[in-house]
Amino acid sequence: MITDIGFPKCFKIADLGCSSGPNTLLVISHIIEKIEELRRKQKNSSRISRNSPEYEVFLSDLPGNDFNNLFKLLPDFNEKLDINNPSTKCFVSGLPGSFYGRLFQCNSLNLVYSSYSLHWLPQTPEGLESNKDNICIAETSPPEIFEAYRKQHRKDFSTFLSSRGEEMVRGGRMVLTFVGGKLKDHASLKQDQTIQIFLLGKTLAEMVAEGVIKEADLHSFNLPVYPPTKEEVEEIVRSEGSFNLDKLEEFVLPWDVHTGSANLDRYGWGKFVTNFIRAFSEPTLAAHFGSSIMDDVYRRYEKKMVEAGPKEIPRPFPNMLVSLTKK
Repeated sequence: MITDIGFPKCFKIADLGCSSGPNTLLVISHIIEKIEELRRKQKNSSRISRNSPEYEVFLSDLPGNDFNNLFKLLPDFNEKLDINNPSTKCFVSGLPGSFYGRLFQCNSLNLVYSSYSLHWLPQTPEGLESNKDNICIAETSPPEIFEAYRKQHRKDFSTFLSSRGEEMVRGGRMVLTFVGGKLKDHASLKQDQTIQIFLLGKTLAEMVAEGVIKEADLHSFNLPVYPPTKEEVEEIVRSEGSFNLDKLEEFVLPWDVHTGSANLDRYGWGKFVTNFIRAFSEPTLAAHFGSSIMDDVYRRYEKKMVEAGPKEIPRPFPNMLVSLTKK
C-alpha cells in the first residue's frame, strides 16, 4: 500500500457490502488506526510523509441499503476519530450499486474491504427448475443444480475481481471475508449438507402443504448463495490474473462467539439459531414470499430447531479470509 513514491497523500478505502449498522464505521476506524500505526513506524523513511494522509472512504452497498442511517452515525464517528487521531482528516460518502461490476475510477483505490457479502450471488443461476422443494443446493438436488451454482459463482467472482483490478492502484490491498464451503461435487452434499438451511426449506414446504404458500412460489425460489471451496477461490484468482494471492485461511467460529450460549436449554438454543438465520435470510424470503408471513415462517423454523436440539446441529458455516495484492 506504500507506493514507489511513498505513502499517498489521499488514501482511498472502499467497504463493499457495507450494510447500515454501527459496525460499518467501527471497522473503518480500526482500519485508519492501523494505517496510522504503520505510517508512524515508518515515518523515518524518506518516502513517508510526517503528516497524516487524508482519507476518503466509500461505503458501498445495493441501492436498497439504509445509507441515511450510516450518515446519522457519522458525527459520532468523526468525533472519536478526532480524539484518537487529531491530525487525521476523513471524508466519507455513500455509493449505491452492485460490486459485481465497476463502481470507481481506474487506479483510484488503495484498500478494498468486504465482509460477508461475496457468498451472495447477484442473481440465482438459470436452469434450476428441477430443484423443486429445495431452496439451495441440497442432497436431494439433481447434479445439474450444483453445476449451475458453481458456474454462476465462477462467472460472478471473476467479474468482481476484474472490476476491482481496474479500480485499484498497483500494490493496493484487498481483504475479503465470506462464507466458504467444502462442497467439491454433488456427491459431497451427503457429508456436508447445511442442516440450518435444509430445515428452512422444510419449513416452507410444510407451509405449502397447508396452503399458506403457493407451491409455484416455492418451486421458483432458490437462495442466491454459493459457499466456494478454498480450491475454487485459488483457481479463480489465478485464472482472472489481476491479483496476487497473499493469504487464504479457513476458519470456523462457534455459534456463541459474541453472546455465549453454553447455558441455554434447547428452547433458548432454538431461538438463538433462528435469530441468526433470520438476520441474513429474511430480506430475500420476504421479497419473494411477502413480508406478511415472515413471523410465521420463523416461528415454525424455531420449533424445528428446538426439536433438532443443539446436539444435532453441526458446526456453523465455515468462513474464509482472503488477502490479495493488486499486480
